[in-house]
Order: sequence, then structure tokens, then C-alpha cells
Amino acid sequence: MIYDAVIIGGGASGLFCAAQLGRRGRTALVVEHSDRCGKKLLITGKGRCNVTNNCDADTVMRNIPRNPRFMYSSLYRFPPAGVMSYFGSLGVALKTERGGRVFPESDRASDIAEALLRDCRKGGVSFVTDHAEEVIFRDGAACGVKCSSGEYLGRNVIVAAGGCSYPGTGSAGDGYRLAEAAGHSIVPITPSLCPIVTAEREECAEAMGLSLKNCTLTLRKEGAKKPVFSELGELLFTHFGLSGPLVLSASAHLEDLNRKKYYMDIDLKPGLDCGKLDMRIRRDWGEMPGRNFSNSLGRLLPAKLIPVIVLRSGIPPEKKVSQITREERIRLVETVKKLTYTVRSMRPVEYAIITRGGVKVSEVDPGTMGSKLRQGLYFIGEVLDVDAYTGGFNLQIAFSTAYACACAVSDRCGGMRE
Repeated sequence: MIYDAVIIGGGASGLFCAAQLGRRGRTALVVEHSDRCGKKLLITGKGRCNVTNNCDADTVMRNIPRNPRFMYSSLYRFPPAGVMSYFGSLGVALKTERGGRVFPESDRASDIAEALLRDCRKGGVSFVTDHAEEVIFRDGAACGVKCSSGEYLGRNVIVAAGGCSYPGTGSAGDGYRLAEAAGHSIVPITPSLCPIVTAEREECAEAMGLSLKNCTLTLRKEGAKKPVFSELGELLFTHFGLSGPLVLSASAHLEDLNRKKYYMDIDLKPGLDCGKLDMRIRRDWGEMPGRNFSNSLGRLLPAKLIPVIVLRSGIPPEKKVSQITREERIRLVETVKKLTYTVRSMRPVEYAIITRGGVKVSEVDPGTMGSKLRQGLYFIGEVLDVDAYTGGFNLQIAFSTAYACACAVSDRCGGMRE
């Protein structure tokens, strides 16, 4: 059988593209090398699936730090409202939470994955478990995929193989290999939305497991006048450094760590300015004048952070609070308001939520996702050199690029048959 499209990868973009082709009466085959489709969808948003962001296309563009202009056409053609309407039509009730993040009301990512699979089956999409080894070309045009167990022929080939993050879900970087073999340039792959390793690794390890629910993280680049990133939220201390939502968002702003130096400042008491924090400390100490400094911060800070703050403040641990000078107290306030960690690196790409880099977008038509180098070859989703911040924007990229591709392939098939 010659399919209208052979799609390599059964993730978010691949399944959505296949479903859209099925709705248009086109035949599609999804080649997925893992034992089930949509594995990565099942773990997104901590198993809840942040499916998009309830905002307009302009806002999505502002949350794409790399190559946002490439997404202009596809985002305006299929914006977040389109994603929400689509899943609503499939019976998946959605809700909007803080920051415009959209989740299924059930808080189950499986509802999103199963809805996509149902829509694929309804449209007659075929599936095969196999490993794509190479794209087959005839007269310079893509005409099928050679796999481990045989060849699958198609009038179009769509690469939706994802990136390198979470390899256990099937993201093994195959898409980059296939694109490169077809003559495409690959922008170097690095992690994004990833935990950060700090130079103060041992200090972080002492506070390992501590989650701060309400703090401000500010990312600074050495020599820059303005912060690169600053936001209120949650973070987590780990054995290697820092993680959690704030840190993942900050990591998307890190560039060229071999040549640039970055620092993360944590404000442990964002609700209090320095004057009010000083008053709070003096009030606490007024009730315990004979207590040692190291035992005087229990009302102010989590127990795991107290040794860190005591050390950073430079105040002798055994010093009585009644003997602490104003200068020392000011130093303590400054430490609590600006606990600084030095960025050493990001964790390896397999620990990242998404990958940065991929197929060079200047070699891809932004209106169709078609290759400018090879007729009948398309790229969608994370395999492209486009990535966004947290908040549902990366799945929106997957759906918008898949939609544009499905429309283009469907139109091309109509023309080919005529």
C-alpha cells in the first residue's frame, strides 16, 4: 500500500498530524519504535498534561525565545483557541490555571493521549511498531521509509520523531539523524527546561529535598545590567544543585555556558522588603535574647536552610543574638533576600523536558513545514530548532506545526491524484 503520508513518531505532533490527515480523508501510517504511542504526553505537566496556554498567538510568540518568527504562520492558523476547541470536540473537558496553563479537568494526561488515539482510529490511521532507519527518496523526492522489518511507501514523509529529552519515552534523537541524512543542517542539541548544576553543589546537597513554595528566583548574566529572568514561584534543592518550576523556566534563558557566566539569586522572603524583614528578625530575637544565633532562625526559615544562611551571613553560630551588631544583622537580611548560586551547567539532555536545537528552520517552509531541500519531506514538533518556556507553549508548537503540515500534505495529495 502507498499511503498519503508516512509519519515517523507517535508523539504529540505525530498523532495530531495523523488525526488531522484522517479527518481530511487521507491515508496515514504512524511508525513508532516504542511499545506505545504518546508516552511523553503521559508524563508532561507531572502527569497532568499542560496541553496549551489560554492566550493569543502573540503571547505564544513572546514565549518562544528561539526562532519565534518561524512560528508566525502556523500559530495564527492554529492558535491555542484551536487546540482547546479540538480537544473539547473530542469530549475532553479543559480548565485554565495560573499563568494561563490549560489542563484536562480530570488532571489525567492519559485523557489527552487517548483522545488523540481515538481520533486517529476514527480517521482510519494505521500504526506499526518499527524503527525508522532512513527516508527513501526517488528522483530527489521522499517516497517512503525504510524500517527494521521492511519498507513503507508514502507520497509524503513526515518526521515527528521528537528530540533527545526523556529517552525512556522513545525520544532518541532519530529525527536529527534522518534529517541530516537527507541533507539538512542540525543546530547543535542542548538541554532546555532543565535542572541546573551549581558550583555550590555540596551546599545544595545539604538542603536536598527542600521545596520552597513561595520565593523569587532572579537569573543574572555577568556583566549585564538587567536580569535575564525573574519570577515568583517554586524551586527544589537537589544533590547536584537546583530544580523545580522556577529553575526549569530560568534554564531556557541560559546560552553558551562555556563563555558566559550566570548567577541565580533567591529571595527567600519576597513578601518583605529589607526594612520589614529587619523588624521581623529584631522582634523574634527580642523574645530570645540569650539564644545562640544558629538556633534563632527557626521561625523565619526552613530547618534545612538555616546552616546555609548562618554560614553565608558570616555571623558566628554560637554568638548570642543580643550581641549581634547592626552591621551583622543587615548582612543577615541581605543574605536572606539574596541567596546566590553560581550556574555551572545544566543536567544532561536526558533530564531536560525539551531539547534546544534541531533541524535548521531556514531550510523549512514555515507555512507548510515542508523541506526546502527535498520534495515531499516534512518536519514537525520538537525535531525543529524551536523551543519555548514552560506553560503549555511547547505542546502548542507541536500542534500548530502538525496542523500546518497536515493541511499542506492533504492539499498536495489532492493535486497529486488529479
